[in-house]
Amino acid sequence: MQTRRDRARMPAAERRRQILEMTTRLIAERGFYGLSMQDVADGCGLTVPGMLHHVGSKDSLLVAVLEYRDEQDALSLASKLGRPPHQLWNDGRITLPEICTAVVARNAGQPEIVRLFAVLEAESLAPGHPAHDYFRTRQRTTLAQFAGLAAPGTPDPHGLAVQVVAMMDGLQIQWLREPETFNLVTAWEAAAARLFAD
Repeated sequence: MQTRRDRARMPAAERRRQILEMTTRLIAERGFYGLSMQDVADGCGLTVPGMLHHVGSKDSLLVAVLEYRDEQDALSLASKLGRPPHQLWNDGRITLPEICTAVVARNAGQPEIVRLFAVLEAESLAPGHPAHDYFRTRQRTTLAQFAGLAAPGTPDPHGLAVQVVAMMDGLQIQWLREPETFNLVTAWEAAAARLFAD
């Protein structure tokens, strides 16, 4: 007789969070195309149908993971900067250098999550990838938010935002490749001194 694998009952929200965390870890290790729904289910003590009951399809699980990580990062960033999450980008008291420094410091403490986003962002360049639209929208939103925080009188706020994002992404790739010798925070501080020089 087959026994139930999910004997330990959890509230639906807690079970969903467990599934998202397990999926995050597996994608960071293997990429989306290397993700097995069976491995996610096994890691959570569920059957695949039981897991899909909470998240829908593999594609919808991927988008849910990305949205969940963005929410967690936004909450952490807002807390670090002492602002409510809904005022983070528009209260007029946070500068672009401040928020970039906080983002880099946050990312330096979570290499697994940074790797997850780096792998998925590269994979999602293919138009058929389930996260293609998500990352395109995310990039546009990030650039608009950063441009909105540029110092008054900045000649080309959007151009500065593009350079900032490119620098942050590039430094993170170097850090992920050589974490023992590459200090992400120090490298960002040196880059920021050039990017934000008067």
